[in-house]
Amino acid sequence: MTSNRDVSSFDIIGPIMVGPSSSHTAGAVRLGLVARAVLGRQPQQALIELHGSFAHTGQGHGTDRALVAGLLGLNTDDNQIRHSFALAAAAGMEFQFEETDLGDDAHPNSVRLTLTAGDEKIQLTGASVGGGMIQITSVQGYPVQFGGEYETLLVIADDRPGTINAVTQWLMAKELNIAFFRVERQQRRGRAIMIIEIDEKIPDDLLDAIEDFSWVHWVRKISKVSE
Repeated sequence: MTSNRDVSSFDIIGPIMVGPSSSHTAGAVRLGLVARAVLGRQPQQALIELHGSFAHTGQGHGTDRALVAGLLGLNTDDNQIRHSFALAAAAGMEFQFEETDLGDDAHPNSVRLTLTAGDEKIQLTGASVGGGMIQITSVQGYPVQFGGEYETLLVIADDRPGTINAVTQWLMAKELNIAFFRVERQQRRGRAIMIIEIDEKIPDDLLDAIEDFSWVHWVRKISKVSE
């Protein structure tokens, strides 16, 4: 799903960035940044599976270094992107690249990231869709759609009556305006993921409040990575 905002000069010209290609560099950095936020900390290990154009031409375009840079928390305009492999070694982050086939429906600039830190493990799939813009299509096996244009809250919870109302009540209490709200589930009365894109910055104490619900299993906040 794409937002209904007007096209800006940013979309036409592209982001402020280091690298030869907004799709292969800026978009790749942002995919790494989102995956890092979903993990919630600095990864210790990263399996980076490249699909399509990312697999075939990514090394020449610096996609590999850009993805690692994002996982380290570097931004798109950071001159250290080109040194990300060495920075990862210094930070104690091990990483491995593999080629994969995510299917005919996957965007050619797609990647699946599997990250671990301690006993925490996450998997995320996303694509760089042009001009530095990204689209996240899967988190922890749930189909999702968000692009880092808004502050985003992800909540994995039991699929039961009242859960959406409880979360939105907290958002209202914090005077946060919802731009988009979607729910995806794997099966009825199993678990579901809420994808909530918000206009304002999400305070950390909101995550603490939502995590206090007994039916919530996992909460993550993802800061805006693109305009």
